[in-house]
Amino acid sequence: MSSHVALDENEQALALLKADADKILQLIKVQMDNLTMPQCPLYEEVLDTQMFGLSREINFAVRLNLIDENTGKEIMENLERELSALHEAAQAQKST
Repeated sequence: MSSHVALDENEQALALLKADADKILQLIKVQMDNLTMPQCPLYEEVLDTQMFGLSREINFAVRLNLIDENTGKEIMENLERELSALHEAAQAQKST
């Protein structure tokens, strides 16, 4: 029973971290669509702050052994790839 609870906690931690990564992506999408473009200092400040916060959450979960370090790195790398693709799409749209 104890290992089942631990597994549930690990899965819940992973789900919460992925949800937070998705929230960052959605926030940046809204910001790019409605407020500012990636060259704006406000955009960069929001992105940096959100990414730093998520990295701290991931570090905390790793230290508690809720997720392993590689899983945390995957979450960050996936988000960075999605944000990069979003940025490239915005740049392509801007140049058309």
